[in-house]
Amino acid sequence: MDARFLGIAELTDTPSVAVVVDVMRAFTVAAWAFGRGAEKIVLAESLDEALALKARHPDWVALKDGPPAPGFDLVNSPGLLRSADLGGRTVVQKTTAGTVGALAVKDASLVLCAGFVVAEATAQLLRDRRCADVTFVVTGEDGRAEEDLACAQYIAGRAAGAGTDAAGFLRRAAASRAATELATGVRQGVHPDDVALCVELDRFPFAMVAAPEGPLMVLRPRATDAGRVEAAGPPRQAIRPT
Repeated sequence: MDARFLGIAELTDTPSVAVVVDVMRAFTVAAWAFGRGAEKIVLAESLDEALALKARHPDWVALKDGPPAPGFDLVNSPGLLRSADLGGRTVVQKTTAGTVGALAVKDASLVLCAGFVVAEATAQLLRDRRCADVTFVVTGEDGRAEEDLACAQYIAGRAAGAGTDAAGFLRRAAASRAATELATGVRQGVHPDDVALCVELDRFPFAMVAAPEGPLMVLRPRATDAGRVEAAGPPRQAIRPT
């Protein structure tokens, strides 16, 4: 498999297959939303669009980065989301980097959104589709976020069939700038367990596929374990920050 690793600003053309990686925290949160029963996630282009969608669909659940804000139901924190009941609900998500990256490649033939919590399922889908040319979009820090790059490189190795050991990649993520900012309270809208939840490996048995549905870019889970979409048991491997 020919893999490229690019930041959002480095995307000069539309890739055939794109894996958009945001470990801390957009696509960890998205996976938890599906694990808590959400039917679909609408990726909003702006906070105003998210609020407008929520106004038109009051039963939808709107979430954003940062502290709580009027009109939004949740913040972009897996620790805070994991107790939410989202059975059958539609979630509207707007984040600083993850949703921006997914919308930047919305015209690709296949768009996957990923973090460590869905790494193996994502790699399995790439293997099943025999994807020969894959662009990994490293969303954080203008393409230099260590946690996103580590996750992208790990998935690329697994998709290529390599017996890749996850431990080093997880350690890189747990020691990243984003992890430090979350752990020390630099970022708002944070739960103390967020970093640990973001570096859980293969918590969920599904990949996440984004595709246009009418005027919206919609993320849905794609099961890879006997057709079931549900929260998995204990994670296969996790590195907790020190």
